Amino acid sequence: MRRRGAPPRPNDSSWWQHAVCYQVFVRSFADSDGDGVGDLEGVRDRLGYLELLGVDAVALSPFYLSPNVADGYDIAGPRAVDPVLGGIDAFERLAGDLHRRGLRILLDVAPGHTSDRHSWFLDALVAAPTVPQRLRYHFREGSGTAGELPPNDWLDADGASAWSRADDGQWYLHLLGPGRPDLNWADPTVRADFERTLRFWLDRGADGFRLIAAHALSRSTEPADTVVGGTSPPLDRDGVHEALRAIRALLDRYPGAMAIGEVGSRGWHAALGRLLPPNQLHLATDRRFASAPFDADAVQATISSTLAASAATATTPAWTLTTHDGTRPVSRYGGGQRGRDRARAMALVQLGLPGTACVFNGDELGLPDGEQGPRSPVAWQGSEPPFGFSAPPGTWVPMPRDWAGLTVESQLERPDSTLSLYRRALELRRTHPAGTGEELEWYGAPPGCFAYRRPGGLVCALNTSAAPIPLPDGEVLLSSAPLTEGKLPANAAAWLIAARRR
Repeated sequence: MRRRGAPPRPNDSSWWQHAVCYQVFVRSFADSDGDGVGDLEGVRDRLGYLELLGVDAVALSPFYLSPNVADGYDIAGPRAVDPVLGGIDAFERLAGDLHRRGLRILLDVAPGHTSDRHSWFLDALVAAPTVPQRLRYHFREGSGTAGELPPNDWLDADGASAWSRADDGQWYLHLLGPGRPDLNWADPTVRADFERTLRFWLDRGADGFRLIAAHALSRSTEPADTVVGGTSPPLDRDGVHEALRAIRALLDRYPGAMAIGEVGSRGWHAALGRLLPPNQLHLATDRRFASAPFDADAVQATISSTLAASAATATTPAWTLTTHDGTRPVSRYGGGQRGRDRARAMALVQLGLPGTACVFNGDELGLPDGEQGPRSPVAWQGSEPPFGFSAPPGTWVPMPRDWAGLTVESQLERPDSTLSLYRRALELRRTHPAGTGEELEWYGAPPGCFAYRRPGGLVCALNTSAAPIPLPDGEVLLSSAPLTEGKLPANAAAWLIAARRR
C-alpha cells in the first residue's frame, strides 16, 4: 500500500521495538530560507547530523496548515503543509532522503481535535444544532435557567472551563483550550477523514504516527455520564479502543508502519493494558518518566511500574525525558551545571533501558529551557544568536545569548561534551551485546542510588545522593561524569559490565 513513486522504506517490520526516535520540533530545528522559522528543508539539510548522532527514526512535530496559536498543534488542514514550513514536495524529499539513510519518519497527528479555523468548525458555527456539520464536534445546550452556564464544570488543560459558547447559545467542548475544539469520534465522518489523513501521509513515505492524547479519542458529554463536581470527562472509554483498532487495521496494511500514543492521563499504567493489546497502539510514551524528580527511589518506582505494565501486555516500553509541552531535563533538575550533570546522568538511565527511547531535539546538547521551553530553536554554531539556526538577525522566538558553549559546533570534537556522551551511548546501545534482553535485575544500592542489570550484562548505576559511591567490580563502558578513585560522583550515572553475582 504505497503510492507509486514514493521512496522505499527500510525493511524490518519490528524496527520500533528497540529504536531511538529523535523528536524534531520543526519550527525550531533549522531554517533553510532565512525567515527565522525552521522548516522541512532545514531538517533535510541537517540529516547528516542525525546520522552522526546515531538515531533510528525522526519524529516530526506538526507542520500542517495552522494558525499557529498552539505552535502547530491547532491543525486547520491535516493534509496540507504550512507554506512557512515547506510543501508536499519538501516532505517527500525529506522522507526519501531519510529512507535512503536507513532512517524512519514519524509524524505527530491530533486525532481528537482541530483548530477553530478548520473549515469543519467554521461550518459548524453557522449550522443548525442537529445538522451533520455540527455533529462532528461536541455541541451541547448549557445549564442554568436559560442555558447561560456551561453544560458541566469540566476544566480544560489550562484550568479554565472546557466549554465555550457559540453565537447561537450552544456550547462546544475543548479540553485543550477554545482554539482546539474536540472532535466527536462517534460521527463516522470524523473517523473516515482521519483514516484518509493517515493514508495520505503513509502513501508519501511516513512510517508511522505519534497520536496526541490517544487515550481521549472518545468523549461523552451526555448528562448521564457527567459526574457532579467532576472536573474532567471520563476518558479511556470503549469508543477509544474501537477507534484505535480501526487505526491499527489501517496501519497493518503498510509493512513496518506503527503508532505511538502520547498518553497523559493520571491512570496511565492502569490504562496501558487496554491501550496496547496487539490490535491497538504499538507503543505509548510514559509521561511519568519525563516528570519524575531526580531521586533514585522515584525513578526506580517509575521504571518498575512501567516495565510491569508492559510485561503484563507483552508490549514494548517507551521512554522519554522531554515532551513538547514539558520542561527540558536540565531545567527540571535544577538548572545550571547541577541540572546539566543530572540530565546527563538520566540520559544514560534512559538509553540503558529496554524498549524504545525518544530524544527531544536539543537534549543531546544539554540545552535548558528557552523562552518557549523546549520549543526554542536549536543552537548549531557561532558565538551569538541565532547560532546557525537561521540567518541574522532574528528567529521566531528569541534565543538565549549564553548558548555559545552549547552549540553543536562547540561540542562536536569535545570528548567530555553532552553531545559526545549521547553519541557514545547511542553507539554502545546499537552495537554492544551487553545491552540486550527485555528484563531488568535490580542491585542492592546505598540510599539515593540504584543499579539495574540487563540480561546481556550491562549495568547502569545512578547516584542521586550527595556523596560518591563505589561501583560494582567490572569494566566501565561510559560514565556521565569522571569517576573519582573508581567511585561514581553525585549527580552521575555509569554503564559497566559487572561480574555476574553468584
